[in-house]
Amino acid sequence: MTDMAGDIYLGLGGDGSRQALALSRSNRHGLIAGATGTGKTVTLQGIAESFSAAGVPVFVADVKGDLSGIAMPGSPTFKHAASLEARAKELGITDYSYADNPVIFWDLFGEQGHPIRTTISEMGPLLLARLLDLNETQEGVLQIIFRHADENRLLLLNFADLQAILQWASENAAELSGKYGNVTRPSVGAIQRQLLSFEAQGAGNFFGEPALEIDDFLQVDDKGRGYVNVLAADQLMRSPKLYATFLLWLLAELFESLPEIGDPEKPRLVFFFDEAHLLFDDAPKALMDKIEQVVRLIRSKGVGVYFVTQNPIDIPEKVAGQLGNRVQHALRAFTPRDQRAIRAAAETFRVNPDLDVETAITELKVGEALVSTLDEKGAPTIVQRTLIKPPRSRLGPVTPKERAIIQSVSPLDGKYDTLIDRESAEEVIAAKAADAAATAAEVEERGEEDVRGQPRKSPNLWGKAMSRGAKVAMGGAAGMAASKILGKKSRSNPVASGVTSAAGSIATDLAGPIVGRFVRNLIGGLMR
Repeated sequence: MTDMAGDIYLGLGGDGSRQALALSRSNRHGLIAGATGTGKTVTLQGIAESFSAAGVPVFVADVKGDLSGIAMPGSPTFKHAASLEARAKELGITDYSYADNPVIFWDLFGEQGHPIRTTISEMGPLLLARLLDLNETQEGVLQIIFRHADENRLLLLNFADLQAILQWASENAAELSGKYGNVTRPSVGAIQRQLLSFEAQGAGNFFGEPALEIDDFLQVDDKGRGYVNVLAADQLMRSPKLYATFLLWLLAELFESLPEIGDPEKPRLVFFFDEAHLLFDDAPKALMDKIEQVVRLIRSKGVGVYFVTQNPIDIPEKVAGQLGNRVQHALRAFTPRDQRAIRAAAETFRVNPDLDVETAITELKVGEALVSTLDEKGAPTIVQRTLIKPPRSRLGPVTPKERAIIQSVSPLDGKYDTLIDRESAEEVIAAKAADAAATAAEVEERGEEDVRGQPRKSPNLWGKAMSRGAKVAMGGAAGMAASKILGKKSRSNPVASGVTSAAGSIATDLAGPIVGRFVRNLIGGLMR
């Protein structure tokens, strides 16, 4: 017994019925749940390779590092080969054979696959606030900073851009407060500290260019098989909030980028979200609303989302209500919470008068599951205790040599592997700071006569004031950024060299109101 046209074969029900997932209903989302060691990963692998064979691209996160084997055929010498072949025979699969799948490897850190990047601007303040674990006040400040960057055409591409504009915001909090609302230096400082902490975990690799093009997830090979996009997430799981926020961003990008197509004959992409509980842990209401909206509406873009988790009650009710296709592996009733989860899982299935679902959940063996899917009319089928079909690809990871070979023939080879650093907020802020400092130095050289149109009364006082004016122009973030530019010019540009050497602490005793206004206008104009 094999996959038939129009469906994905899952296994054999206890009543002898063929359990399958209709391709035309697989964009109605789903849930794969069960305790550790009950067979969720093997079930996921089998479903993913069936989608690929049907010409449907797949995205899956390899949390434990063993899903990469989907790129290679299984082998009769594999230690579990006998049990896989026995299961195939038990299910009546007469044409069972080992087979590989077309795979593209991805990795946020660029070590085990193509790097996946986005820009700070594309991530947006809401998801970034979630990523940085900001409170409501700090999120509001971040919203203002993004608004300011948009209005001033400052590209926020990577962490360096965000750090530069945060430093500028800290030094110009009063100006931002007057235009947008309350911005305090402590709030900006808290964001900066969180940013540094998160960058230390490697999150900076995720931001930059070239940014991911969603269409690269939607490819098929020359045999018409959908590519399985495997994200190496074993290292990423050390930063679970980055993992969850990244996958939510990816869903949001799919939602915003793809056109409406309604309910297609088969989905455009199937997206497996492993360790799904991480998405919902401590999520603020605004984020939960966004998640619910994306899950509810993305099916009309032809994308099916399948949440994979240990406990079905990890999925909030509003999201769980969107999941029409369910594969429930065994749960253990060790605690009161486990018992509630079993009752909740049993209540989500369409009643089978011949099956005590609540009892069956605790008795399922490895490779067994309770299955209920949507039929052709969109109604849930009666739940059946089901023997899950075995995968045809390798159970276990690829070797580093195998991964390197697969990478070398990737259709995306060379597209994302080299980081591009074009002019953005960091460079603009640096250039404006350099211009301001050079202007201050030029005024200092020209002297009091050119600026005030009056003879000097106190050359030493004027020179001291203007020298300190240059220091102000070079102070703080602007000065540090500008030093990158001025430092390169110092050998051939005596003005720039003089300004660089003048950078230091900001003087408070500038001489004369005109000089004071000049310096305030100079600093105030840096970001205008």
